[in-house]
Amino acid sequence: MNDLTLVDDKQTGSPPMDIDDVVSVKDHEAFGAKYLPDLGHDVKDFKVYNWRLTNWKKLEKKLTSAEFDCGGHKWRILLFPFGNSNAPPNDIVSVYLDYADPKRAPEGWHACAQFALVISNIYDPTIYTVSHAQHRFVAEECDWGFTRFTELRKLFTVQEGNARPTIEDESADITVYVRVLEDPTGVLWHNFVNYDSKKETGCVGLKNQGATCYMNSLLQSLFCTNYFRKAVYQIPTEDDHPTESVALALQRVFYHLQTSDQPVGTTELTKSFGWKSLDSFLQHDVQEFNRVLQDKLESKMKDTKAEGAIAKLFVGKMKSYIKCVNVDYESSRIEEFNDIQLNVKGMKNLFDSFRDYVAVEMLDGENKYHAEGYGLQDAKKGIIFQSFPPVLHLQLKRFEYDIQRDAMVKINDRHEFPFEIDLDEFLDPTADRSQPWVYRLFGVLVHSGDLHGGHYFALIKPNKDARWLKFDDDRVTPVTDKEVLEENFGGEPQNGLHPALQRNQVRSLKRFTNAYMLVYIRESAVDEVLSPFMEDDTPAHLKRRLEEERLQLEAKKREREEQHLFLTAKVITDETFAKHEGFDLASFDEKNWPPSDLPTFRVLKQETYRVFKSRVAQHFGYPENQIRLWVLVNRQNKTVRPDAHIPENEPTLTVEVIRNNMAARQNDLRLYLEPDPPSQSIMIFLKYFETSKQSLYGIGKTYALRTSKVGDLIPIINERMRWTPGTPLKLFEEIKPGMIELMKPKSSFAQSEIQDGDIICFQVDLPDKDRIHDLESQGLYSNSVLYYDFLQNRVMLIFKPKYDEVDQDHPEFKQVLSKKQNYDLMAAKVGEYLRHDAIKLRFTTTHASNGTAKSILKRSLNQSIAEIMAPSYINPSTTVILYEKLDVSIVELETKRSLKVSWTGVHNKEEATYPFLLPKTSSVHDLAEHLAKKVTLTQGGTGKIRIFEISKDGKMQKEFTGSEMIGNIPDPVDLYAEEISREELEADDSDKVIGVFHFSKDLSRTHGVPFKFVVKRGEKFIDTKKRLQARLGLSDKEIAKYRFALIQVSTFKQPSYIEEDDTIYEHQFAPEDVLGLDHVDKSGKSRSAGEKAIVIRG
Repeated sequence: MNDLTLVDDKQTGSPPMDIDDVVSVKDHEAFGAKYLPDLGHDVKDFKVYNWRLTNWKKLEKKLTSAEFDCGGHKWRILLFPFGNSNAPPNDIVSVYLDYADPKRAPEGWHACAQFALVISNIYDPTIYTVSHAQHRFVAEECDWGFTRFTELRKLFTVQEGNARPTIEDESADITVYVRVLEDPTGVLWHNFVNYDSKKETGCVGLKNQGATCYMNSLLQSLFCTNYFRKAVYQIPTEDDHPTESVALALQRVFYHLQTSDQPVGTTELTKSFGWKSLDSFLQHDVQEFNRVLQDKLESKMKDTKAEGAIAKLFVGKMKSYIKCVNVDYESSRIEEFNDIQLNVKGMKNLFDSFRDYVAVEMLDGENKYHAEGYGLQDAKKGIIFQSFPPVLHLQLKRFEYDIQRDAMVKINDRHEFPFEIDLDEFLDPTADRSQPWVYRLFGVLVHSGDLHGGHYFALIKPNKDARWLKFDDDRVTPVTDKEVLEENFGGEPQNGLHPALQRNQVRSLKRFTNAYMLVYIRESAVDEVLSPFMEDDTPAHLKRRLEEERLQLEAKKREREEQHLFLTAKVITDETFAKHEGFDLASFDEKNWPPSDLPTFRVLKQETYRVFKSRVAQHFGYPENQIRLWVLVNRQNKTVRPDAHIPENEPTLTVEVIRNNMAARQNDLRLYLEPDPPSQSIMIFLKYFETSKQSLYGIGKTYALRTSKVGDLIPIINERMRWTPGTPLKLFEEIKPGMIELMKPKSSFAQSEIQDGDIICFQVDLPDKDRIHDLESQGLYSNSVLYYDFLQNRVMLIFKPKYDEVDQDHPEFKQVLSKKQNYDLMAAKVGEYLRHDAIKLRFTTTHASNGTAKSILKRSLNQSIAEIMAPSYINPSTTVILYEKLDVSIVELETKRSLKVSWTGVHNKEEATYPFLLPKTSSVHDLAEHLAKKVTLTQGGTGKIRIFEISKDGKMQKEFTGSEMIGNIPDPVDLYAEEISREELEADDSDKVIGVFHFSKDLSRTHGVPFKFVVKRGEKFIDTKKRLQARLGLSDKEIAKYRFALIQVSTFKQPSYIEEDDTIYEHQFAPEDVLGLDHVDKSGKSRSAGEKAIVIRG
């Protein structure tokens, strides 16, 4: 049984009637209105069915009513008078609505029903117990209702407020109200188990790879803009690599969206952006991201068939103008735009937002415009559109800066937008009107949740005759018109229902779900923009490449599925041994060193050795009868050595048996290929340690009788190395890492316990003690034992620039060091590589998990490499260390602090930036004294300097007291300094000192440097403005372009501009209230939200 918890009837239902009105079960209209709330869906059919039961206590344990029809489906009531098997017997009634004959229903059937089940008194239909629910009935869930409908005793006893029990004379009526609802999308109340987006909609979704926010929504919107997709496909990418080329990565995403029946991944695409983390999505909005993506693609389209496609699709023109009222003078500038940002706050709908955008501002009174040749004039200032692009991207400003919270917040106000809009009235009279400027909605990008989280999805109409679809990451579903418009306007729900009274209502957070970007297409351009996509529109090279990849993936999948039938055989040869520098004959499982690159064979476990050997011989070009294969085993002393050769005389011997019997503790086979094997002698491998090159490598093998002497090897080695006969050598046995022993030349191999597969290392004897001292003084190794110790402790360190992009001056490179070596040696090696003074290098360790900066290394500690690498629980074979090339010695830097201070003087202008290197114990006051020696203070001024930071929002100074130690100021920091004005220094108790900041139109678009200013009692703003002009050192012409606004923390609204006869002293200033100067930013140093520009590299 499918169960729903009982809902108390006093907590459910909804207007139009009072919840406590007594309603009769037989008054179908009133009862339905009370217990079946309007869920906002069209009703297909409504039926009430009544079933009378007598002799309750003698009823069967399970009963079904007769069938009745509703909405083209057969239904019945399913009753367990004494509870079904999931509840304690005899004290509960269980009752369900049951789909009568699911087996006879057509395949894939479903029915969406809202229903109420009622048990009532046969004499008084106002005495009843009721529960209601809604459900999508399908073959897997064809009954739905209430296992714990009510306690049986409550039905047989008189309940408070009633005159008689519900079950009287052992009889009762069971009534079901059924409302079958229309399901135009086919997915109403769907649980989406086994849902197939491609089958249901013809489209597939994009995988959510985390933190990519709005990207999936935007990509689906761009993909469905067929003209754009075709243009992207025309970018030549045959020689590109997908993780380095945005164009190719985007082509691949688009191709997979076309052809795949599964959700498509975007990892390659985000990698191609060249971002170090996906945080970039959080720091920038969809408009910036879209703009930068299109710029990148536009540059790739130059000199191709697609050149100009993006401008043609998305670029319109607007004119900013100032037109004098009384004289014939107009100043205007025409600008291109790719999207339009529209206000939501205070706007009822999209028309209001457009009207607000083109609203004319009067420049009159004290705010007159200085017209060239005409002096100060009354003028109209505004924006008018000259043309809109075929595809119009409208950004709705849902995110704003809240002064009180010092943070961005989301605007969830209701803001309506239509399916069709005529933009003619917002166009310049001179605009081309040969075609109507009517636009139709084709895309709605939606954000659900608050600023710090939530979810993004897109609603898109893929072509003019298609139904609307919802692209929600990996799932695509059809949606209704209401889901496109009404549900994304924001604000309070408009269906008149009180959320608390709506059972199972679609998410009470609905008002936090609203549109933040709209895509309109000009009606006259729809056929061209969305013209059908043809097979030939996909480039042949892309098809070929992706088809090959698909086949490779299928082969790999098959390989994985068949993996249990195969094992891997790695083969060491004399050639691979000659290139090996390390322990044993090859590296396999060394913790700090990558494994050797060896010839590898994938072999069926049941393949016979004879067949396998034949394959190996053929691969390496040997006759079969001239090779032997030895199995390497893990010896107890942790070495991996050839142990025994595989027997040649067993024709049925399989590769799996060889592995199991000869190398039992290994998953794979490790083999050594021995050409031209002799008989009756032991096989010894030789390695040469060359002191001058500090290298160790294999020089092949030799054979010896057990009885011969170790010293007999010396003439053999001299001959092989082509050295003068009699060259003195030292021989060492490589027993295991950490145990390399000098051998006695006069001992036999048997006495020295040498066996097949053992390794002997030799070096030229260095009798000259000066030569040995010479090597060791350079940090080099004079003998094999020391060098083997280095090998045992060697690690690969990767060095990357900390802040700079990788380039010729800041390369990424590797260095091999011993864990026993120290910081100084590492710095010297890196300095030598970078050709930069080692003392002027600073290093930072990284987190092994994600490569981000961890902590700066202190030279004074001179830690060992082992300490620098530790502690790492991941134990990587390589460690990444970040480096910085400094201009100063790190010795100074460890005791001193490097700071830069931007000087704004007394007139609040950024004049210069001064660097300082001061002891960390210096105070901010000391820093001010050093600064005073470098800057020019005003004659007759105060001579006093204030050092400060700027608040995150760019609106206030964060002043230092002067006593802070500069070593304690968090890093990184932007410091500013100004000369304190005489006016401020001499302000008395009746004056107010307030904060002032610069912005341009929008409060979040701050620029320049905030400053302090004195407000005087009773002073009209016309006089205050003159003092501000003097404080800023502005001309009359310059100050005329400024507007002034009081920014209050307590109110969250647009700035209130100040008139000249206002007295701002009378304002009750809260500590965070500030005066805003609204003027054009000429500094080029906008600091809105303090972010770096977003850049896509690929």
